[in-house]
Amino acid sequence: MLKITDVSKTYGNNKVKAVDNIRLEVAAKQILGFIGPNGAGKTTTMKMITGVLEPDAGQITINGHDIITDPIAAKQNFGYVPDSPDMFLRLKGMEYLNFMADMYGVSAEQRREKIAGMGETFEMTGALNGRIQSYSHGMRQKIIIMGALMHNPALWILDEPLTGLDPRSSFQLKEMMRQHADAGNAVLFSTHMLEVAEKLCDKIALINRGKIIFFGELEELIARHDNKSLEDIFMEVTANA
Repeated sequence: MLKITDVSKTYGNNKVKAVDNIRLEVAAKQILGFIGPNGAGKTTTMKMITGVLEPDAGQITINGHDIITDPIAAKQNFGYVPDSPDMFLRLKGMEYLNFMADMYGVSAEQRREKIAGMGETFEMTGALNGRIQSYSHGMRQKIIIMGALMHNPALWILDEPLTGLDPRSSFQLKEMMRQHADAGNAVLFSTHMLEVAEKLCDKIALINRGKIIFFGELEELIARHDNKSLEDIFMEVTANA
């Protein structure tokens, strides 16, 4: 589904490596939790996966499509929720969703069904005729999530998707992530909510200072650290890295 091979990214004249020769894979039916401290390289990695940034080295493929050499085909296979929902603020919610549907060629019937279903799930139906700039942070997060999922992408790429969501919407999104993976698709999401990652993820990728310091099943990570909680392991591993 998603394959990252020897990818690096350097910023600035001082040649600081934000991402340093990382390898990751997310297979069908998997949720991969991407965790690490602030500035570890999570958002940079996600921006390279989605084509927002170009890697200095390495390759990223999505369902076999290279994000650099075959970007249109690659982008048709994922939905992306960035780390900030503050975009397209002058559009109404419904205008934004129709814009996203147009971008991905979603039919009129399919978009009506998707908008109705997700509007109800996220309790946004009554707000869709309002401008996004009038929304609360949580409502902006919901509309961006709805837009990203409009075309039923096989791979969901979610950068801190639960930030700002109320408990009900957070629960619904987590349920949707699990159902999406169980249906043969995949989810990559970054989070600082380690208890969520512990309960929801099939695999964990732990990044610190641009390097992947663990990638594998959560049970393996916990077994290596005397059955400690993910939070305790995170504190220990990132402190020692």
